[in-house]
Order: sequence, then structure tokens, then C-alpha cells
Amino acid sequence: MRRHLLSLILAAASALAAMAAPPLQQAHSHNDYEQKRPLAAALDSGFCSVEADIHLVNGQLLVAHDRVKTRPDRTLKALYLDPLRERCRTNGGFVHAATNRFTLLIDIKADAEGTYRVLDPLLREYQTILTRFTPTQTTPGAITVILSGARPTATVAAQPERFCAIDGRPEDLDLNPPVHLVPLVSDSWSNHFKAPVDGRLSAADRDKLRSLVARTHAQGRRLRFWGAPDRPWLWSELREANVDIINTDRLSHLAAFLRGEPPPQPAPTTDEH
Repeated sequence: MRRHLLSLILAAASALAAMAAPPLQQAHSHNDYEQKRPLAAALDSGFCSVEADIHLVNGQLLVAHDRVKTRPDRTLKALYLDPLRERCRTNGGFVHAATNRFTLLIDIKADAEGTYRVLDPLLREYQTILTRFTPTQTTPGAITVILSGARPTATVAAQPERFCAIDGRPEDLDLNPPVHLVPLVSDSWSNHFKAPVDGRLSAADRDKLRSLVARTHAQGRRLRFWGAPDRPWLWSELREANVDIINTDRLSHLAAFLRGEPPPQPAPTTDEH
């Protein structure tokens, strides 16, 4: 009886996952842990990339933007790794049905080496769902972990086998490191582009954006910006320029934009008088 009940539960979970929103390859939930429903809201909207900032506190990897805001119950394992593994278990081995293009961007806020000494063995506990890297090969898994922020690049590069890669910067394109080490390039929007005029890029900035996209793609990497205006006019510019990952804190709005749907309307307020 118990086995039959478990089978029914798993079948129902798989059916619900299959009915979920179609995946949005460009959609990235910036500082996802600050959403009311971390990870869950992004998955429900079809996002294929989420970001978690981590701090090493008393041997635990805690998720928060600032160390003073960490809580012992909000661990990387509890908020992201365990739910993602369960999602894969009930969804045919994938986060989104039949696609292994899901990115977990882990931003190490401080102490790159000390944090990675704890993170590396933790990731290995989830290796059955993670992309595997060697110096010369990438074996895709359901989830690709990429390290940003304080990055232990040399330590990661020296490992013969690992379950994460490095988030590069545009200057890394001059060095052209192995794509198996640096599959993604990210930078602050303001480092490259001027403030918009009348809600649009200048012709010079538009050309600069397309040139950076072309250079990044020529090396087989993806491109992302943080700190860009989180508005539809720029999402349109990024999409038309083929920028791979679009940051947002406004999940439902970006999802509607990418699907060509009207933006969500705020819930009506109740008049209590």
C-alpha cells in the first residue's frame, strides 16, 4: 500500500512538473534568495538560471547578500541543492522537462579559498545532477554550477575533476581561457555603457553591445550583465543583441516579456473603509 501511494505521489509530481511553464533560457533570477519564494518562484516561471550569494559562517554555507543577514536555516543545501535534486528526481532527471540547460550561479561574497574548501565536497554530494568538468571536457548534467564573486579560479583550474566552473570577466576574453573553465562571462552594465537617453541605447552603445556578444560567442561562451536597467526597453535590446542571460529581480514581468504576453497587473487593493 505504501509503495503504491508513493508511486502515485511521484507520478503526480512528474505530471505537475510537465505542466509547468515552458523553460526560458535567457531568464536569470538575480539574488533569487530575496524572492518571497526562493527558487520555487523562478522554477514556476520557467527560469533557467538562478543566483545565490553565499557566506561561510561557522563551517556552514549560508545564503544572503550581506553576512549580517545570514540565518542558520538558510543554507545553500536547504534552499537550493536539496530542492533541485528533488525536482530532478521527480522530473525525469531534469529541472525543466527534457533540457539540461539550468544554471545555478553561486556568488561567493568573501574568502574565496576557505569557502571553496567547504563548497567543493558539498557539490560532490550532488554530482549525479551536476555538470562535470575536467581541464579538457564538459559533461552536461541537469544543473551547471558556476562560481561568481570572489572566485577561487586557480584552485578550480588545477582540479582534474570538478562540479563547477568560473564566471569570467570581459578582460578574460583577451586571455581566452578554456571554455571548460570559463563558460560564462559577466560584468556590470555601467562598466561598458552610458546612461540611456529617452529609454534607449545610443547607436554607439548598441554597436558595442553587439561586438561584445559576437566576441564572447566566438569563444563559445555565454554573456551576462548585472546592474542593468531592469526594464522592458533594455530587455528588448539584450534579446535583439543575443545576450544569453538577462538578469531580473522582476520575475513575472520578464517571463511575460519573453513570452510576448501582457505584463502582470498588480492585485487590486481592498477598500476597508
